[in-house]
Amino acid sequence: MSVILKERSGSVLLITLNRPEVLNAFNNEMFEELENSLKEVEEDKSIRTVIITGNGKAFASGGDLNEIKELNFETGMRKARKAQKLFDYIENFPKPIIAAINGYALGGGLELAIACHLRIASENAKLGQPEINIGIIPGFGGTQRLPRLIGKTLAFEMILSGKPITAQRAYEIGLVNRVVKSEELINEAKELAQLLAEKPPIAVKCTIESINSGIDAPLEEGMKIEASLFGACCSTYDKNEGISAFLEKRKPIFKGE
Repeated sequence: MSVILKERSGSVLLITLNRPEVLNAFNNEMFEELENSLKEVEEDKSIRTVIITGNGKAFASGGDLNEIKELNFETGMRKARKAQKLFDYIENFPKPIIAAINGYALGGGLELAIACHLRIASENAKLGQPEINIGIIPGFGGTQRLPRLIGKTLAFEMILSGKPITAQRAYEIGLVNRVVKSEELINEAKELAQLLAEKPPIAVKCTIESINSGIDAPLEEGMKIEASLFGACCSTYDKNEGISAFLEKRKPIFKGE
């Protein structure tokens, strides 16, 4: 059985990590299948939003320990860089990716979730970076993305203690967008995904690029990035369609052109 399951619903694709027997721990095969699936989505203009979730009790529990225990300095660094490259691809993906966090999101699982653009957690979810407990540090972007999301002080606490936090605590510190009942998680994610899928694709892509490119830049440089992407949106069919639809009091039909 595939370690990645895909379910299409209109313009939304649900990707399910499918190694429930090991709490969806990442192995090399899962990384490759996830990357290949996203490359297909990027080329398919009819898919406008992606949801990533996990099968069973976990979103993802981190790297496969059977693989990690064999790593040395060189192979460990290569593995980290490969995972970082994939998660960078996710962070800068031109279509919104929503993490629907069911159960455990630990280690690399949390690193995957925080690379996504939006996060919805089930009320029973546990989120953490427990790598320190086995003598390593987060290697898939956790020491870099987590402080940018929740601040340096809270990131130090999560990473140095290795203790997971509840979904409610994750919401309080801005780590997730919302917390919902477990049985409502996928429907909530699909509703949000469908809402985003109805937005103009070029403006969505430019929003992602503007925020990601400008967030660590000096303010003036960020403003220049925003102005350039604003100009790009102004030259599209979708801009004209959006304004016409608003004035005519009808629903716009965006084409991504």
